[in-house]
Amino acid sequence: MSVYSHGFARIAAAVPPVALADPIENASRTVELIARAHEQGAALVAFPELGLCGYSVDDLVQQDALLDDVMDALMQVVEATRRHSPVVLVGAPLRIDDALYNCAVVIHDGQVLGVAPKSYLPNYREFYEQRYFAAARDAVVDTVTLGDHEVPFGADLIFEAVDVPGLRFHAEVCEDGWVPIPPSTWAALAGASLLINLSGSPVTIGKEEYRRTLAASHSARNVAAHLYVASGFGESTTDLAWDGDALIAENGTILARSETFAMGPQLIVADIDLDRIRQERSRMISMRDQVGDFADRARELRRIPFEAEPDDVDDLRRTVARFPFVPTGVADRDQRCREVLDIQVQGLVGRLNATGIRKIVIGVSGGLDSTLALLVAVAAFDLLGLPRSDIHAYTMPGFATGDATLARSHVLMDSLGVTGNELDIRPSCIQMLKDLGHPFSDGEPVYDVTFENVQAGERTSHLFRLANHLGGIVLGTGDLSELALGWCTYGVGDQMSHYNVNGSVPKTLIQHLIRWKIATGGYPTETIDALAEIVDDVISPELVPADADGNVQSTEDTVGPYELHDFFLYYLTRFGYRPSKVAYLARQAWGDRTRGEWSDMMTQEQRNQYDDETITRWLEVFLKRFMSNQFKRTAMPNGPKIGSGGSLSPRGDWRSPSDAPSTAWLRELHGE
Repeated sequence: MSVYSHGFARIAAAVPPVALADPIENASRTVELIARAHEQGAALVAFPELGLCGYSVDDLVQQDALLDDVMDALMQVVEATRRHSPVVLVGAPLRIDDALYNCAVVIHDGQVLGVAPKSYLPNYREFYEQRYFAAARDAVVDTVTLGDHEVPFGADLIFEAVDVPGLRFHAEVCEDGWVPIPPSTWAALAGASLLINLSGSPVTIGKEEYRRTLAASHSARNVAAHLYVASGFGESTTDLAWDGDALIAENGTILARSETFAMGPQLIVADIDLDRIRQERSRMISMRDQVGDFADRARELRRIPFEAEPDDVDDLRRTVARFPFVPTGVADRDQRCREVLDIQVQGLVGRLNATGIRKIVIGVSGGLDSTLALLVAVAAFDLLGLPRSDIHAYTMPGFATGDATLARSHVLMDSLGVTGNELDIRPSCIQMLKDLGHPFSDGEPVYDVTFENVQAGERTSHLFRLANHLGGIVLGTGDLSELALGWCTYGVGDQMSHYNVNGSVPKTLIQHLIRWKIATGGYPTETIDALAEIVDDVISPELVPADADGNVQSTEDTVGPYELHDFFLYYLTRFGYRPSKVAYLARQAWGDRTRGEWSDMMTQEQRNQYDDETITRWLEVFLKRFMSNQFKRTAMPNGPKIGSGGSLSPRGDWRSPSDAPSTAWLRELHGE
């Protein structure tokens, strides 16, 4: 269960109170935070710019007494790392030949691994570093002697942990990260997965938000993790203030942030996902193209190998959302729901305009998927100024259709103002079952797959012929989760239509979309009541009659919980993770280790916990069904892509042979 066994690396940013111009005291405070990072299992911890003396020492930085103390303090930190596992990055002014450099010093296990001098020295407004320091480009050496060792020196260093696959980091100093092309960008193109910035950064109004934007965008643009740490309490307030801001970001997402303006020591910790960075970069061919464009520059960077030897830790320090397709924050979720519906509506409007067709035929079952598709159709017709009466909706009761769902279908059709119809498919199904010689046609209660698919096929056959008759198109209702599991009848049922607005929308997101429409749609009371019942009802195809106890056919009893399957789908197709890692993440999100971030839109049933055995069992089901049903996805109809990586269309995100088995994935899951 160690995070390091599943492609993560624990990193930390430390903000000690500054003892201005007192390097020995700063060394003591630094060592205390190194010990805390060690206790929490971090593989790396970074400290602010010039942290061993204070950024705001001004002209004192050129005093020999201070610089001598800095070297003594640095050696104390170096010695302390023999007792602690993390790689340590500290900021210090260092004399190299006749010049003074503002440096990030990288230390591990009692040894300096390398020194990265600052490349770009700010000399505007409150900054005047060119008064004191030389820039990295001014150096005429690429190694320096610290203590008894000669170590690499330069802004071109990438440090690689050979025993933590994918952990390659680059260090730069403050202003280096604020210029149009930071040195760390070149490092990312050369393979660095973690970009570290040791900063001084006095605070002014608006700067906190700017730093957040800068850290998030820098990590996203470089498909990397980014650690930023700035000076805090204790710096000189002669003309400035200091907030001790520290952030850890990964590919555009802030994983951790310090409390600004704290007066005591702070340590923030997060587990970065090295597998995700590797997977994203391997897919982002445009980034590889840029590596090729600047290959000579990338090759100039030096790699410094070392053994990190981090301690195993099993408490994952990052949030693993139970519903990865659904944002957890209310504002973000509202925005996501609005965007999804806008995309669905725009896609349908585009298809209607392209074909010149002005009528839609849709089957309305009273379930989740057909309800969302109907709401999209209504919104599209309203946008085009077309009468809703040209939406021809059909509810088609079969042998297992419940009274409640049938009633809801009529309420939806009537209250939304579409042309509603009821078409009983049972006579035509009986005729086909007779033609097939099926026992049900002779009165035997045989409810096999043929019995189910005859009903699904009859519904689709009627819809297509009705579309011919009325001059319209059949609007599909099947969702992404059903396509992933193959829970759709090939050529008919939820798999086939003229255009499918739900094809890249997972089941868990559909539930939230309908809840959102209840809250914001402005529908009549009867519509809202019907929508609420639909969201709360058991997910069922209603193809097999209820049992003697009145229990209706449940999809999730057969194929497993959609909330788990959507979780598996996201991590398997979006990032290509090993099944063992997908199971590990599911345990973090759904197991008894869950720290509990309940969405205010979850039903009680969705607040489940699953033990390890249950997660593994349903993941095995998912892998088998996902791999064996590719042939259905290969023939899926057109429909708009909703989210990044959220489509299984062979014309979009997912191309896979229909003949590939799940053998390799199952072997990996079971450790064989």
